[in-house]
Order: sequence, then C-alpha cells, then structure tokens
Amino acid sequence: MDASREPIRVLIVDDSALVRELLTDLLAADGDIRVVGTAADPYLARQRIKELNPDVLTLDVEMPRMDGISFLRNLMRLRPMPVVMISAHTRAGAETTLDALALGAVDFVAKPDHDLVNRLAEFAAEIRSKVRAAAHSQVRRLVATGPQQATAAAADWSLPDHAGGHLIALGASAGGTEAIRAVLGALPVGAPPVVICQHLPALFTRLFAQRLNALGPLVVREAADGDLLESGCVYIAPGDRHLHLRAGGGQLRCRLDDGPAVNRHKPSVDVLFESAARLPDQVVSAALLTGMGRDGAQGLLSLRRAGARTIAQDEATSLVWGMPGAAVKLEAAQWVLPLDQIARRLLGD
Repeated sequence: MDASREPIRVLIVDDSALVRELLTDLLAADGDIRVVGTAADPYLARQRIKELNPDVLTLDVEMPRMDGISFLRNLMRLRPMPVVMISAHTRAGAETTLDALALGAVDFVAKPDHDLVNRLAEFAAEIRSKVRAAAHSQVRRLVATGPQQATAAAADWSLPDHAGGHLIALGASAGGTEAIRAVLGALPVGAPPVVICQHLPALFTRLFAQRLNALGPLVVREAADGDLLESGCVYIAPGDRHLHLRAGGGQLRCRLDDGPAVNRHKPSVDVLFESAARLPDQVVSAALLTGMGRDGAQGLLSLRRAGARTIAQDEATSLVWGMPGAAVKLEAAQWVLPLDQIARRLLGD
C-alpha cells in the first residue's frame, strides 16, 4: 500500500453476519481497504452512511425490510456513491444485478455457487479489485428517463450509404451494460452486424442479451458457435466462452472456444478484437467502452494497425476509464468521444 494514500473506506451491507465477517476479512487483506462499518439491512445502512461517510458500499442484492434494488434506487437518487453489488449466481440474482447496474451500481461480484473453499482466493481478489475501481469511478445521480429515450436517436438519422459491409465490434466492462445499451439504441434498423464482449458471467450474458433485444429495433442474442453474422443483428459473447470471428465463402461466422482466460477474463475483449483485426477484406469499426483494467486496449491497437476505425469512450462519460484510458495511452484510438457520439462515428458519419 502507498503510505501517502488513505485506505478506501468501505461499508458492508448484508443481512448475514457470517458474510459480513468474511467480507471484512477479505477486503482488509491488502491494507489499502478499510471496512469502517457494517449494516444488516438498508435502514441501518442509511444511518451508517451518514455517520461514517464511506467511499464505497458493498450491497447484497437480497435484503430484509427493504430489498437491495429499492435501497439502491433511493441512494443513487438522493446520495449517489460507488456501489459494488454482491450477487447470487442464479437467474433471480442475475436479473436483480442487471437492474442494479441499470440504476448506477459500478460493478458486482457473484458469490461462488460451488467449491467455495477452492475459489475463495479468486473471489477475494475480484472483490478487492472491484472495490478499488469503484472508489475511483465517476458515479452520477440517478435521473428518471422514459422507456423510449435509449432508442429515440435511431429514428433521427439513416444508415450512411458507405456503411454496407461493415462490422461493428464493442468491448466493455464496469459500467458497460448501460453504455452498450446507449450505443445500440442509437443505431438504426439495418445497421451492420455488431459483436460485443461485455465482462459478465455465464447466465448473465444471456439475460443481458434478452433485455437488449426487448428494446429494439436490432435483434440481439447471445452468440452461438457457427452463428452467421447478419445486418441488423447483435451477437454477445457468452459469459464463459471467448468469441472469435471467422470468414469463409464471403460470410462471417461466430466461433466460440473454451480456452483459458485472457487478461483474467473469459470472454476477453482482446480475443474478440484480435480476431476482427485478422479478418480479410472487412471494414471494421470498433469502440472500447467504460471498464476496469486493460482488456481490449491491445486488441484495439491491432485493429487500428489493420486499418479499422477505432474509438475509445472519453473519461468524462465513462464510469471507469480503465480500459478506454489504456487504449488512449497506446494510441490505439483514432477518436476519443463522449458516449452519445460513438454510434455515429462507428457508422462512419
């Protein structure tokens, strides 16, 4: 730990005394994080926040007296602060976690659903790294929006004539679920095929794809091995597989593999971007969006060297400027743009 820096102050909100004790021990292990308090429910949490003024909150998605989502909604509206959700690796837990990310939670950690003893070190490292990233995130006050706001921009302009034959590739991590939703919502009907790597576990990616598909007008699905890439369709890398792109017979297809994690991630943005950079005779536009770490930065550089259009989301609109910031340092991005300008640039407008 840097002696010149104050430890990150964390408040743990969880109804389980055992979990509160475990998280306290895990977070304090490296010395740069200090748990300043705990709360067994959201009502106690409100008081603890006023008393302790923590830098980051960890929040269980399932809480007594007031559910975690209702508490988070009120918190982000009245006193926005960085929140890392603690999620169950179940369908209900995944749905609730995606709701939390939409409300402004920085990130989440899924509790190991099996073999806790052997996976405890991995879980501990993940939660510490995400709390550190959350402490430096740019959290914004929650503002209510209408259900059509995300897709309204798509009706305002048409696909440029020269966009035919393009492929769009997106990569994101912390804050990325909402950033991706914003980009896709600004793409018109008939947009080039879009391939996405968002750091989410298995099950979460399928539910995320279903949510995006319900927004329209693009067809969004979790990618399957052998899928043919078609205009107006979006393919999201499954949460436990790398997504590659393969060309043949004038067509592009998805190929999934179960290889080792890259940059500690599976799926990895670098894997997707590097495969796109190797495609022959393909016009690629790629954007690296908000996220923690460096995954995707090297892949974006490979794409730029291969002649692709490359974009990094700017710091002002990124929840966490780790991944796009790393790409900017490598000079991998031709453009560094706010979120609301990325869709147009992807299409060459």
